[in-house]
Amino acid sequence: MRGQLAFAALALATATPAAAYTVYVSNERGNSITIIDSETLEVIDTVDVGQRPRGINMSPDGKHLYILASDDDAVQVLDTKTHELVHSLPSGPDPELGVLHPSGNPLYVANEDDNLVTAIDVDAGTIRAEIPVGIEPEGMGISPDGKIMVNTSETTNMAHFIDTETDQIVANVLVDQRPRFAQFTDDGKYLYVSAEIGGTVSVIDPVKHEVIHRIEFDVPGVPKEALQPVGVRVTKDNKKVFVALGPANRVAVVDGETWEVLDYLLVGQRVWQLAFTPDEKQLWTTNGISNDVSVIDVDALTVLKSVQVGEQPWGVAISPN
Repeated sequence: MRGQLAFAALALATATPAAAYTVYVSNERGNSITIIDSETLEVIDTVDVGQRPRGINMSPDGKHLYILASDDDAVQVLDTKTHELVHSLPSGPDPELGVLHPSGNPLYVANEDDNLVTAIDVDAGTIRAEIPVGIEPEGMGISPDGKIMVNTSETTNMAHFIDTETDQIVANVLVDQRPRFAQFTDDGKYLYVSAEIGGTVSVIDPVKHEVIHRIEFDVPGVPKEALQPVGVRVTKDNKKVFVALGPANRVAVVDGETWEVLDYLLVGQRVWQLAFTPDEKQLWTTNGISNDVSVIDVDALTVLKSVQVGEQPWGVAISPN
């Protein structure tokens, strides 16, 4: 017994601690960014930004955070070292969600009011292209090789596949009602598109441009109309898919091979968006009504802690190092 206890103590002492990352949360009504240490799970700063910040994107080198200030019709750029806003980029009207090319440039932004996707050159500070899409565009995703960008239009109920070389739509895929988010797997084999009102996540073959499966949800005691999928994240090995279920206050855990729901994790109220730490040990959720974020242990599938942030947290992004 003594030997076993000594071995356990040694293993605990020599275990590699989780890496510390910096977590950024946009507070839609608070007009601010909350900055959190992923190791201590404590707020380290709050930065005032433009009106109604929603989507946020981290540059690949971690030096800049791009903040979509929807009511200011601009993308504000935060220096992650100084926590100061350094300049703004033109974005078109009402930018909602954005996605960066894997190279870090351009930034593609959904302009909900004008039914456009705007491609922004983040180095030159200019608009490279404006791409007409469906009605009320929001969800944005990009293939791992950067060749295809996908936008989802909430009213048209479509996923639009856009060639990033030509800035032209090459395919449209009909999904369920009010698609809100698009997420490729790391190998580019599948695209997941959430449908908030439809209550499903469509699994799309991005080569054939076909829906090959629809994931449905059922939480005991929760009415069907409260199961409203929004944010989606997939582990790098494609084995687990996490889906934010909005007013159901749950994150669904889905088997990435069978597409069966494995579990539902109770988080804060009105869960919107999700982000992994780079080591995928933690998954962070924004909870818009309870004004907090939940931290999920990805291996244990348990909620570690809730952290209070600003008013109506919406977007979340995490430093790469």
